[in-house]
Amino acid sequence: MDLKVFRDELAAAADWVADYLGQIARRPVARPIPSAHRQALAAGVLPQEGQDLGALLDFVDREIAPFPTGNGHPAFFAWINSPPSPAGVIAELLATAINATCGMGEHALMDLERGVVRDLASLAGMAPTTGGVLTSGGSMANLLCLGAARTWFLRHHGATDGPAYDQVHARLTAYHSDQAHMSVAKAAAVIGLPPWRLRAVPSTAEQRMDVEALRAMVDADRASGLLPFCVVSNLGSTASGAVDPIEAITRVCRTHGLWHHADGAWGGLGALVPELAPLYRGVADLDSLTVDPHKTLSVPVGCGAALVTEPSRLRDAFAFRASYLAGDQDWPWMSDYTIELTRPGTRALTLWATLRHLGRSGVIALLQHYQDLARYLRRRVQEHPGLELCNDSTLPVVCFRLAADTETGRPDARADLHTAVAARVQARGHAYLATVCHDGETVLRACVCNYLTTTDDVDTLLEEVQAAAEHLRTT
Repeated sequence: MDLKVFRDELAAAADWVADYLGQIARRPVARPIPSAHRQALAAGVLPQEGQDLGALLDFVDREIAPFPTGNGHPAFFAWINSPPSPAGVIAELLATAINATCGMGEHALMDLERGVVRDLASLAGMAPTTGGVLTSGGSMANLLCLGAARTWFLRHHGATDGPAYDQVHARLTAYHSDQAHMSVAKAAAVIGLPPWRLRAVPSTAEQRMDVEALRAMVDADRASGLLPFCVVSNLGSTASGAVDPIEAITRVCRTHGLWHHADGAWGGLGALVPELAPLYRGVADLDSLTVDPHKTLSVPVGCGAALVTEPSRLRDAFAFRASYLAGDQDWPWMSDYTIELTRPGTRALTLWATLRHLGRSGVIALLQHYQDLARYLRRRVQEHPGLELCNDSTLPVVCFRLAADTETGRPDARADLHTAVAARVQARGHAYLATVCHDGETVLRACVCNYLTTTDDVDTLLEEVQAAAEHLRTT
């Protein structure tokens, strides 16, 4: 390829990116994809002859960009998906050009990954010994940490292979809150734990794990001959933002020899916020923690982290030797800490660039921005005669519902209305929110995780909800 052509196309792409991100607030939050367009994209018909690079930019502008998820828009409140940080966008391009794999070899991006993992652990308040690995997201991080917990437990019982492995593994039992993210059940299935030995611990009225119920379940399982090995707590549940009682759960784990893993994919850095810090006492005593920088820090999608207080336990679970991969044992390759060998260097550089752009004070200010907006949304809901607040989470997620009337007083009728309201709000494109099951009822749920969001966007959301409800009630 001619270098000048490449340079010109890069410049054109950079201009397009800057314009796209700069104008995103003036575009619809999301647009339904026409059926014919979906079928055309999914057909996968490759032309016989190649195309000029300019066709790529035209294709993205015409066929892809008009139909986004919506998470870049400041009025997007549906899921915990953030827009990309400016520093992360630039770093992604640079890291892609370097194109190093952060699984093997000796190169700077792998060392940089070690450094940003330590930065994340420090921000979360974990023990100074903590290390780990960057992942594609919280699902992979939860899988790695449960895998490490299993290997640690099997090693402790001298049962890493043979009949002893079969006998012990067949009795392994793990526990999570009934508010846990579905990735915990997926991870358990992948490491060979059947559903009946993954216990859902009841939660309290505040959606926090009931520690007394946990203790009773562990005692009962041990008495029946099972082998409890791990508890997964929530540091910010997806549905309501609940933070489980860390210290009390850790005491149960230490008493019975269990691993305590916390799923903080969303709320794992909450200890930095003064008003949240009391909920995070005991983070330094966790065995492992999941954090997703692509959520609250707006690192581009594809950057999670598995943080382990004793990182050697990750290596115990995932380090395998091969004659064609001779790593330096003084500086172990990152593939020793995960199931991936080929790993993108984009994770390390985008996280490093975002953190350096923000600084520690900027990270705190960003998290506080989300807290302030959620507080404003809760107040607006409470003041609105047609709305009712469902939760009072300390994290920036707000569950609310339409006030009952004679037509929608039944729970099932109101749930149907909430689903229809969310769908209409999404289709109109001025704001975007989703529904969630809260205390057995389908309600509206708004999560704040966009650094561009302002109180005007919150007002727009509530106006759209009310307009959709009025339209549906009168048609």
